[in-house]
Amino acid sequence: MTKEKKNKLIDIALLVMMILPFVLCMVLKVLTTPASEGIAISGALIYFEIPMPLMPLYITEVQVTSLAVIISITALCLYLTHGIKVIPDSKRQLVAEYIVEKVNFLIKDNMGSRYMAFAPFIAAIMGISAFSSLSALLGLFPPTSDMNIVAGWGILVFIIITHYKLKGGLFPYVKGFFEPIPVFAPFNIIGEISTPVSMSFRHYGNVLSGVVISTLVGSALGGLSEMLLGWLPGFLGDIPFLRVGIPAVLSVYFDLFSGLMQAFIFAMLTMLYVATGFPEEEYEKRQAKKKKKALSAAQ
Repeated sequence: MTKEKKNKLIDIALLVMMILPFVLCMVLKVLTTPASEGIAISGALIYFEIPMPLMPLYITEVQVTSLAVIISITALCLYLTHGIKVIPDSKRQLVAEYIVEKVNFLIKDNMGSRYMAFAPFIAAIMGISAFSSLSALLGLFPPTSDMNIVAGWGILVFIIITHYKLKGGLFPYVKGFFEPIPVFAPFNIIGEISTPVSMSFRHYGNVLSGVVISTLVGSALGGLSEMLLGWLPGFLGDIPFLRVGIPAVLSVYFDLFSGLMQAFIFAMLTMLYVATGFPEEEYEKRQAKKKKKALSAAQ
């Protein structure tokens, strides 16, 4: 087998790896979704549960779709970087370089050169969030409309923010809760804890509200179509003509525009919280003291 054919087979395998997980998720949803009449707004489907000491571990549509998103993004990254060269000679390499340049610019513009190592993390947040929200276009339950998912992201970001705040030392970090006066300490603590809560609820609420509104409007248009056009003869009276077009427009806004926007906002808040929480002055003082001690010990 020639190298060219081998590369083509790898590309085809990666393309299948991008698409197949979502196809399997859709098939699984169709086979397991119970029949319902009228408006059906519910949480993610529970496929099975694993017995655990404290409580059962439920494997739901959210976990399955999240896994499909991760596999698809991994395949996309491998596809874009497969056969990469020093001098680009393919459109997908140009796309890959464009994405990297834009993310690096975003980091440098909002956080500074010190935080360039954050680029993969921020790109991963935006990619997973965007793909998760866009899965609603395929009829799947978007993972971003499940509080457990976005709360996990919020807690992870909160840990990173706290880690960078502690770069200046434990005492300055604790001292910050009592500024400008000690009586503000409870409010500062609440403000600190509210960071992951606000980030999670903002993302979760915007995505979930879009799903609910689209479902309600689609159901209302179906009822209105039956009331106004139900007199049409034969099967024509059963066709919900008024549901054609308007739900699709709403889906473009709530699932496409709003989903991508929320991914961008979550990433921006992550960058701003980390960059503004880092005590650069205190950190530089600590580094200077460490260097001084190291020099003294060497002498």
